[in-house]
Amino acid sequence: MKEVALAELKNRFSQYLREAEKEPVVVLRHGRPAGVLVGFANDDDWFDFRIENDPRFRARMERAYRSVQEGKGISWEEIKAEEDKKR
Repeated sequence: MKEVALAELKNRFSQYLREAEKEPVVVLRHGRPAGVLVGFANDDDWFDFRIENDPRFRARMERAYRSVQEGKGISWEEIKAEEDKKR
C-alpha cells in the first residue's frame, strides 16, 4: 500500500487517483495516517465498494450467515439439483 503526504497529494491529485485504481493510497497528515484514497477502475468496482460498505447489506449478510450456521440454509447441491430439474 502506497503512502503519500497530504501536501504531495494536493499537488498531484490526478496522478494519485490513477494509482489508487490499482491499490489504496494512504494519506498522511504530519506523518500519520489520516485517510485512504480508493480509486475505481470501472463501474463494477464502484458498485462493489458501495455494496461492501452498505450497513443494510452487511446486516443482511450477517443474518444469512447466522441462518446457515443454525442449519437453516440450503446447500449448493440442493440449489444445483433444483436448477438441473428446471432444464
